[in-house]
Formats: sequence, structure tokens, C-alpha cells
Amino acid sequence: MSEKTILVWFRNDLRIHDNEILSEAVRKADKVLPVFIFDPFYFKTDSTGALKTSSFRARFLLESVAGLRKNLQAFGADLIIRTGDPAELLPQLAEEYQVSEVYHHREVAPDETTISEAVETALWKIKLNLKHFIGHTMYHKEDLPFPIKDIPDSFVTFKKKVERDSTVRPSTVSPEAIITPQITDAGELPTLADLGVPEPIDDPRATHIFTGGETAALTQLQNYLDTCLQNNSTKGRVTCSSTLSPWLAMGCISPRQVYWEVVKFQREHQLQNLEPLMLELLWRDYFRFMFKKHGQTFFRSEGFTDEAPDVANNQDELFDQWKNGATGVPYIDAAMHELNATGFISNYSRQAVAAYLTNDLKVDWTKGALYFEEKLIDYSPASNWGNWAFIAGVGNDAKSNRFFTAAKPVAQLESKGDFISTWLPLADDSAKVSA
Repeated sequence: MSEKTILVWFRNDLRIHDNEILSEAVRKADKVLPVFIFDPFYFKTDSTGALKTSSFRARFLLESVAGLRKNLQAFGADLIIRTGDPAELLPQLAEEYQVSEVYHHREVAPDETTISEAVETALWKIKLNLKHFIGHTMYHKEDLPFPIKDIPDSFVTFKKKVERDSTVRPSTVSPEAIITPQITDAGELPTLADLGVPEPIDDPRATHIFTGGETAALTQLQNYLDTCLQNNSTKGRVTCSSTLSPWLAMGCISPRQVYWEVVKFQREHQLQNLEPLMLELLWRDYFRFMFKKHGQTFFRSEGFTDEAPDVANNQDELFDQWKNGATGVPYIDAAMHELNATGFISNYSRQAVAAYLTNDLKVDWTKGALYFEEKLIDYSPASNWGNWAFIAGVGNDAKSNRFFTAAKPVAQLESKGDFISTWLPLADDSAKVSA
């Protein structure tokens, strides 16, 4: 009887812990072939010169893939790395290594599902199956108290029913060893130059330094929990930001693992200040399930409404001022300078700049969503486009504001302080631009 080899196609799941496709492949096959492909589609430049993937996110991805390879090697395995079209490369590797089946995690955004469909078609031509798994959410789709088509559009209703009627599955047990075929050419990790992406310039003002990879993700989670424990010694409920989003977006850590680590930590230390993270994970699930339910509707200017919001006649000019941090509103400009310099801003800042662009400047919200898609180190399609549609007032749920921290009106935004002076030293001298 011939040996069975399963090819594990890594995408946004660059981890060994709680990785069902890897654990299942190890359980069902004699040998496992781990593969990651750098698809040029994600590193293209549009007609305006904007990158689909910014320097900061591209570097984080390279670090994450390098980390995955290192961790696989610790299990006695390796990671095949290639650059090109997955629909061409995966069938080639499958034939070269006599693969029986290909595993991957299902995505929900159109770009990713289109690529999956092309791969599935190409594999079918050589009589191979592409098996889909679900591993990007805290709650598994099969455990929801309703089918995807009947998921409540209201986040409040979704939250109430899921928390009442569903449970989070235990994390998948990591394999003890990973046996691969004899790999003749594992491939080199490409450089940013190879991908056509310029080197990012680290800004000394950055408050967060993000290094890609599962090891860094686990360290960040522990640092977050330790910080919350220290803050808990003060009176009252103290919140602390996890800043886990870049690792969650790249799949260096799973939301399910974060959930169970937080639950364990709460039980051990009787903490009461970790609920905000749980709520963020639930929002993340919600937007992903909404993408699965509604798909392309999230990319339309009119969103879920009958008509797109009115836009200013000079919206292109106003958009340029916004993205360059030249609106004359100190907080907005400081936040955009931070985004451009680091690839990351706080959730509050994201809501503030999004609300200002759409509500005050009257610019098409999809321009802002596309700009975030380029710049954010933690870009995740469902969360990004879902949040923008929500703030622009064209989302699928207009009644859950009490769970969504709405940004303050411009007049109430801080105009002085450490954040402003750090990211916009000359804020007081800037000339305010009229919307």
C-alpha cells in the first residue's frame, strides 16, 4: 500500500498551535507537505502608485513565514516556499511529491475565494481534491445557533444568541511530530525587493513594534495578560489594549487560542478587565460571518442602502488632504501621520479618521477603506470593510452603536496633548482646511 501525502497550503494561518489543517493532515497522512506561496497579486501596484500590500505588512508577512518555517523545522519538518500563481504551483508540487489531497483554510473575501476557486479547478484537472477547513473565527460556523443565511444582521442579536446558545470549541491539539517527504528544494524566502515592495522605514516615535510570527504572537499575548494583571491591582475596571490584531490577521495565533488563554488567566487571577478583548474577538467573528452571508455588498459605495451617501464636489482633493494628514484638524492629522509612518493606529483613531472622512469631508467611504487596505499592518478584509461600512452608515446593522465606540465629533477631539505633539509637532501652526 502506497504512502499517503497531504499538502498543507498555508495562507492566513501561519501557526502550528490550534491549526486544524496541519493537525488533521498529520493524523490522516503518512507524510505532510507544508507549502506557502507568495502570490504576486498581493504585491501589485495600481495606476496611482498605491501598493496592495504596504511595506510594513509585507515585512510582517515575511517575518511570519520565516517564523513558521523555523517552528516547522523544530518538529523535524520544513516549509516549501514559492513565488507565483498558486493555481499553477500547487498542482506542480502535488504531482512532484505524489500528493493525495490538498488542505487549506476557507476564506470569505472575494479576492481570496477567487484564488481558492482557481486552485480547486486546477487541482480537479489532475483529479485531486482541495479540502476546505474553517479556522479563522472564535466560534466555529457549525456551532452557531443558526445557518449562515439566517445569521441576525444586528450585532446585538447576534451577540445575545451566540453567547447564550453556542460554545467555543477547545483548541486543536498540536502534533507531536511532522513527517515530510524528502524535500529536494524548499525554496528561499523572498526579499521585499523580490516582491517589488520598498523597505519600510521605522519611525522612532512608534509606540508599537510588531515582529511577525507565531513565537512573537504568543509572547505578545502573555505580555498583554501580564499587563492586565498589573493594572488590576488598581481600583475599578482597568482596560488594556492587546494589540494582537496583526498576528490575528496573519493567523500567527488563532482567536480560539486567545479566547481560551484569556479564560484560563481570568480563572487563575480572578480578573474582571479582559471583557473588551472578548468583545473585539466577537466583533471580528461577526464581520467575518457577515462577509460570508452578504459578500460583495460590503464593497459598494451604497452598501446595504438604496443610495450612496452624498459626496463633495472636490472629494479627490479632500481625500488627498486626509490621507496626507493635512486637514488642519490636529487629532485627525496626527492619527494619519502615525498610520503613514507605522502602519498602525488605535481602534479609536481608526473610527475618528473614518468618521471625519465620511461625515465631515463627505468623501466616498470606499476610498478610505482602500487606503486602510494598503496601509494597515493588521489588514483583515471583513473587519476593515465591515467597520468602514458601519461608520459610513451603509452597513448591515445600524442599531448596535452601544457596542461600537462611536468617534467623537471634530469639536470634541483633543487638539493638544502628548499624542498631538508627538505626531504633529506643528499642529498649532497648521491652517485649518474647510470641508
